[in-house]
Parts: sequence; C-alpha cells; structure tokens
Amino acid sequence: MGRRGTFRLNAQGVALCAGTLLCAVTTAFPARAQNAEAIVQQAAEAELASNRNDQSHWRYVETEIDRSKYVVVETENGAVKRHIDEEGRPASAAVLREDDEYNQKFIHNPEMRERQRQNGEHDERDANELINLMAKAFVWKVESDGPETVTLSFRPNDSFRPPDMESRVMGEMAGTMVVNKAGHRIKTFKGALSEDINIGFGLLARIKQGGTFDIERRMVAPGMWAITETHVHIVGHALFFKTIGQQEDEVKSQFTPVPLGTTLEQALGMLTAK
Repeated sequence: MGRRGTFRLNAQGVALCAGTLLCAVTTAFPARAQNAEAIVQQAAEAELASNRNDQSHWRYVETEIDRSKYVVVETENGAVKRHIDEEGRPASAAVLREDDEYNQKFIHNPEMRERQRQNGEHDERDANELINLMAKAFVWKVESDGPETVTLSFRPNDSFRPPDMESRVMGEMAGTMVVNKAGHRIKTFKGALSEDINIGFGLLARIKQGGTFDIERRMVAPGMWAITETHVHIVGHALFFKTIGQQEDEVKSQFTPVPLGTTLEQALGMLTAK
C-alpha cells in the first residue's frame, strides 16, 4: 500500500507491506529464547525490509480527529481523497465540489504530485531512521509471551545518544510494544514522554512531560500490515515560542487493494464507488 507500514512519532509524518523476504518467514520465534533487545531488533529489521519491498496500494476510509471522514485511493502516481462526512455530518455539496476541483487540479499538476511524493519520502526516511534506533534507544523487557504475540515494555536508555531532536523525543518515551510472532511484525507501539524535554535551556524547544503516542496496526491482507490507528498528543513550543501542536487521532478502515497500474483518473472514479 505504498509504504503505509511506516511509523510516525509525530502528527505529520506516520509512518509503518510485506516483501519477498518476509513472506518466507512464517514460523513464530520463541521469545524466551532471545533477549528483549534481540526481539525488537528482529521486528525492526522486518519492518524495514517490508518498507523497502512493499509496492502495494489501497483504497480505505480515513476518519480524522474532527470526525471528518474521507475515502482515500492510493496509486503509484499519488493519492487522492474525498469527503464522506464533514465533522461528523454528511459532507455538503459545496465541500464535495471543492474536493473534486482540488483532485482535478492535483492529477493535472506535476508540481503538486511531486510535492506529495517528496513529503511521503521525507516521512518514510524519518520513520526508518527511528525504527533503526529502537533497539538501542530504550531498555526493553519481555512482559508477556503468548501463542501469537509477545508484549515488551520499554523505558529510556541513559546511555543512548540521540543524533537529532526527533530521536531525542523518542528516546524519552516509556511504554509498551506488541510484536506478532508470525513475520515478526509490530502490532502496537504506544508510549508517553517520561519527562520534560528542554533544548537550549527551553528557548529552542520545550516539550511537556506526559505527551503520548499510540500506533495500532493490523494485517489487511495475508502478510501485509497497515497502520489502522494513529493517536498522537504532544504539546510544547520550539524556536522561540512557535507552538508544537501535534494532536492527531486518525483511524483507517475498509482496506481494499488497488490494482497495479491504476491511473489517477481511475482513482477518482474509485473515490465514489460503492
């Protein structure tokens, strides 16, 4: 589904579907035979391999924090979306007309499509960098080991040296992660900021303790995983009082595959298909 498997630890750019390598992995791993860090590293490698190899695209319904609901259709040339509801009410004719006008402009404007592509690639790079750091950024512990999943807890690792601001924020989180044993895929990743983060004595950035994130994922087709819920609530300021207002509640459902080679014009028709 076009790299929808990537994680996002901020409200812009989550992001976390299966490549040839992962399709061959079907046996469960014995959690107690490995230490917690090894389980996390194996899961991170599975996610990164999936992100590299996944070329699938999807049609799905997306519900956002204000209860607005959209149909989204992905293609290799970009994604289009159209309202179903607007803030919990059926979308008006005027809103739908605006969507249709925007989508027509998008499919005929190479610069708009390129900007969407670049934003997606930027989010994916950020997500992959954070996934790479997961095993070392935290102290991990196996909390429970079931037939299908293993649940781990994590807390900040005092010896971790974050390379940038995003990884510093991530490294101050504490929470839990659930890994599906078949394919070593991350099912749930949730946490809270364990303390305030101050950069430049709080003048450059200050992010408040208690900020939370919750990423929920599920298998949408055999061996193929997608983020189905993203909940991010982080408050603070950066760069001299510019507000960090990262508040997101996004739920995705009703996934159906989009055939390879679907054009943007065809995708527009799929937005209104029943």
